[in-house]
Amino acid sequence: MFAKVAIAALAMAALGAVAPAERPGASKDIAAACGPDGGSADWVKPAPPAKIHGKSWYVGTCGITVVLVETSAGLVLIDTGPEDAAPLVLANIKTLGFDPQQIKWLLMTHEHFDHVGGMAVIQQATGARLIVSPGAESAMRSGQAIPEDPQAALLAKYPMKPARVDRVLRGGGSLVIGGTRFTMHANPTHSPGSASWTWQSCEGGRCLTIAYADSVNTISSDDYHFTQHPQRVDAARAGLRTIEALPCDLLLTPHPGGSNLLDRLSGKAPLTYPRACAAYAAGGSDRLAKRLEKEASGK
Repeated sequence: MFAKVAIAALAMAALGAVAPAERPGASKDIAAACGPDGGSADWVKPAPPAKIHGKSWYVGTCGITVVLVETSAGLVLIDTGPEDAAPLVLANIKTLGFDPQQIKWLLMTHEHFDHVGGMAVIQQATGARLIVSPGAESAMRSGQAIPEDPQAALLAKYPMKPARVDRVLRGGGSLVIGGTRFTMHANPTHSPGSASWTWQSCEGGRCLTIAYADSVNTISSDDYHFTQHPQRVDAARAGLRTIEALPCDLLLTPHPGGSNLLDRLSGKAPLTYPRACAAYAAGGSDRLAKRLEKEASGK
């Protein structure tokens, strides 16, 4: 009898390695919880946490994606939302049954207040270490956008609390924790410090590469003209090529509306689809081309 129990326990442990247990606090329909405007610009509208795949979880708001990844050596959090959203993110982490103190590393997409304005608050609450790209370092240390950012004039109205930068990682570099490798892909399309992240997620014997691809939108303050900054245009185009080429079985985006993410997490649309990152980058390329054409025409 004891041998049968032991064998069963080992079988369950092995199963757990490929099919993580569901967490009672995870919503099955985050899209319904957020309502018809879910994924819009409502950055601090509370959303319940939801499962993404395997040990990756959505812990952000209805309008801002924040991702928590569970590893055998602790938790990794990607982005935080604006400062006002930090308590909501921490609450979602607790709802899933995790202790925020187990967050070991903080990663980020780009250095704007709507996505990382809560970084200093989360860092203080958890003691976690922050990794940034070279282009995001100055803004995260100072809380102020650098002049080269096309949105600098606008962002000056929304300073962030300075965060402690523990590591600067260049594109192609990786963080390995608890057997999970998080690879940074520098893609300065939306901002000088924009970065995307990829990692592998396994569940039920199926492994996917999750790509948290940064914004592909080239927007700016009202008085900024991309046609006057050819180097910025070249950087944006290079970033779009990087996103297009990402290993990308499952696409996540900083604003969930950018990839219909809430519906996909709720089973109302396919969670994965072919060439997701390529299609995402193509949309950004089209919008950049229209922006440059509009500027050139003087309209």
